[in-house]
Amino acid sequence: MIFKKTEGADPGERALWGDLMSLGFSFPLCIVLGFFLGRWIGGWFGHPSVGQWVGLVWGIAAAFWELYKVNRRMAKRDAAELEKLKDGKGPHE
Repeated sequence: MIFKKTEGADPGERALWGDLMSLGFSFPLCIVLGFFLGRWIGGWFGHPSVGQWVGLVWGIAAAFWELYKVNRRMAKRDAAELEKLKDGKGPHE
């Protein structure tokens, strides 16, 4: 992503920062919640240690899925910005 220093922030740039900040919040939250919810649900079935490992794997998978979605959105924004630059339009137009 090409960062621009301007007075008024571009809504696309604000969305980018929002995506990046949400990753910093959701990545550890998915992992921790997966671990403890897996342990709790595993306790219902009498195997909390198995449940915690299954929950941990589930939480890690959910965290990386969120990372993939953010990466896909960022790549789409970059492609649109590169198309603008190829068309001869400046980054502020």
